[in-house]
Amino acid sequence: QVQLVESGGGLVQAGGSLRLSCVASGLPFGFSSYTMGWFRQAPGKEREFVAAIMWSGGSTTYTDSVKGRFTISRDNAKNTVFLQMNSLKPEDTAVYACAAAFARRLSSDYDVNYWGQGTQVTVSS
Repeated sequence: QVQLVESGGGLVQAGGSLRLSCVASGLPFGFSSYTMGWFRQAPGKEREFVAAIMWSGGSTTYTDSVKGRFTISRDNAKNTVFLQMNSLKPEDTAVYACAAAFARRLSSDYDVNYWGQGTQVTVSS
C-alpha cells in the first residue's frame, strides 16, 4: 500500500518560513525511481504545480511565483521530500499536497501516479 504522508503545515505570518516534509512508503520500485513534487490548491482555485525534483540527477523545477523563495529537496535514504518555504505571502495560503511520478518529469496532475492527503498552510497578513 502506497502512502505519502505530509507534515509541517501551519499558520505563519507573512514573511515567515515553513518546512514541509513528505514521507513515502510502499512505492513500487522504490522512492529513488520517482520524481517527487508539491502541488497546492487554494480555496476556490484549481490545483497548481509548485515544485518538483527529478528521480534521476535531482534537477529541480518551480512555478514562477515561488522561484527564489521555495526550495525542494529530497533524502532518498529516508524516503522523504522537503519543501522549504521562505518569505511566505498571504497568496501562498493553500493545501499543499505531495505527489510522486514514476521515472518521468512532473509538472501537471496528469504526470502524477500517487498523491498525499495534503497539509494546510495559512499565511496571515
